[in-house]
Amino acid sequence: MRRLTRVLPLRTACHGWAHALLGALAGMSATAVATAVLALAWPHTPAPVFALAALAAVALLGVPRAGRSVSVRTANALLRTALPRPETPRRFATAVWAVAWTLWGGALMTATLLAGVALVLPLVWLTGGGGVTIVVDARVSGGSDGAWTLLVAVLGVVALVAASAGGARLLGRLAVALLGPSLAERLAAAEVEADRAAVRNRIARDLHDSIGHALTSFTFQAAVANQVFESDPDAARRAMSSIEGGSRAALDDLDRALGVLREEPEPATARPTLADLAELVGRVVQGGNEVDVAIDGDLDAVTAAVSREAYRIVQEGLTNALRHAPGARVELKVTVYGSELILHVGNEIAAASQEGGRGRGLIGATERVRLLGGTALAGPEGPNRWVLRATLPLKVSQSEADRDRDAGSRPRR
Repeated sequence: MRRLTRVLPLRTACHGWAHALLGALAGMSATAVATAVLALAWPHTPAPVFALAALAAVALLGVPRAGRSVSVRTANALLRTALPRPETPRRFATAVWAVAWTLWGGALMTATLLAGVALVLPLVWLTGGGGVTIVVDARVSGGSDGAWTLLVAVLGVVALVAASAGGARLLGRLAVALLGPSLAERLAAAEVEADRAAVRNRIARDLHDSIGHALTSFTFQAAVANQVFESDPDAARRAMSSIEGGSRAALDDLDRALGVLREEPEPATARPTLADLAELVGRVVQGGNEVDVAIDGDLDAVTAAVSREAYRIVQEGLTNALRHAPGARVELKVTVYGSELILHVGNEIAAASQEGGRGRGLIGATERVRLLGGTALAGPEGPNRWVLRATLPLKVSQSEADRDRDAGSRPRR
């Protein structure tokens, strides 16, 4: 039975036969309408004209928008295609599909009738033979001379199953070409997917920077609080207060990211910018690193989109210093020079700590810089120093600002 199933895909054949039946019924309905119209307008219609009118009536089935929708749903259900929900009619292509579908349905229904005749022949032979007139005239002899009817019956069924299965596969490929998305639809879908990928990447970067920084600073602040809990209660309280404030900021970032994934409106809490550097630096100091901050220039000249990305880049640099160089002095410079924003984070670090590949944070920081049209450099400087430098334009184009806004709110549909 398994071998028979492999040779003759019965399920595909059954689905293909049902699909062909629906096509034949649609073709018969359209032909009946064409016949009624011609009978009134042209009682003695020549056969070629009637055939063309019937084909035209069938083709008209694909003209309405619903024609493509029904065709797509039917093909997905019975031909096992995975066509997306149609957005545009594609009238000409759907009309071609309707003609091909109904012609194939008529041909397969004719083959079904012939296969039925083949199945009748053995019954006539078993009852002693005789003449058979079903579509065609046939004479069946009794006894061993009529045994050929068994072979004809088996071949008829096998041929019908093979034709149904093969037709289903061919029509499935034709459906993809004629009922599938047009070039414009594919481009639109690719754009939507690109937007969604950009949103996912931004969420991943924001969560890595925010949660990663929070957990790193919390670890060191908790260690400091534990060490000075009895000797310096005020310092311990300051560390715990810093953990509390950082936790709220991390929860806001997490809530914002989950809202984007759920396509909810952006929460009222704004994403941090360079104006929030003092709080960020404070958490790093509470973690045990001294930070020398130098700000040169007017930060108000930096657009909101650039300021948000610059904050995350600085956050990544400070988090790396806190993680890989605990207790080291960190140098942070933020410079507005001409039409550029220059960020510099440097710290002393052990030579062994410089080994290894680039982590997700540095990759995310580089992506942020590249998206804004800037340049970035991250790596060792000298034997025992690590630096992160980024140069960003003070202003971005409207399209980049829109992308940043969309990524912070919800994916475009």
